[in-house]
Amino acid sequence: MIWFYTLISVFIVSLISIIGIFTLSIKQERLNKVLIYLVSLSAGTLLGDAFIHLIPESFESFEKKIFPSVFILLGIILFFILEKIIHWRHCHEIACENHPHPFSYVILAGDSLHNFIDGMIIAASFLVSIPIGIATTVAVIFHEIPQEIGDFGSLVYGGFARSKALLYNFFSAIFAVFGALLVLSINVNMDNIASFLIPFAAGGFIYIASVDLIPELKKHENLKQSIGQVAFFILGIMIMFTLVLVE
Repeated sequence: MIWFYTLISVFIVSLISIIGIFTLSIKQERLNKVLIYLVSLSAGTLLGDAFIHLIPESFESFEKKIFPSVFILLGIILFFILEKIIHWRHCHEIACENHPHPFSYVILAGDSLHNFIDGMIIAASFLVSIPIGIATTVAVIFHEIPQEIGDFGSLVYGGFARSKALLYNFFSAIFAVFGALLVLSINVNMDNIASFLIPFAAGGFIYIASVDLIPELKKHENLKQSIGQVAFFILGIMIMFTLVLVE
């Protein structure tokens, strides 16, 4: 029964990744006008998630407070190396459907790690009790919706076709299933593993938002666009802050 509830829950969470399907009926010209705002939303939710959710949780998991900081920095270094590798293997053409911007792949890597952790947390919650597992799943769903919308917009902005962005985003979401299966198969407390992965994810999110997304926002100097970008950036942070209040 626990396996059934857990796998159904993580599958539902994974389906949130295809929320971008609602944009398929929107004309490309109109979508292009809102993509930069979705990039702003993504940057806000990533930084909000890192500083409001992941980092505080990391410091609660370690007695020596230096360790979370070290793992956060290691996460930043890891994603820096990952992006370097992608750049080395990537052509230097302008981002388009056939040549997506390298930061699109870095976003997918960070999202995959985050979804893996979510799957572990959901499974561990169901091992405690079914009501706690359901409550955790609902919390993860509310947490994922704004982030997945922003991630989808960033992937399309980075050069992916909408259909490919949906597919790749779903593939990264499936890592939640892998995380859940790992916990269910071992059937032990996975807090120690999660304690190391969470600050890694936080470092990755800080890197993606600060190094990849925010510089893209600076390319648009139109006053109206700049105001909209700041508004969506703050909105992303506030959504993550609000989720803490309702947990």
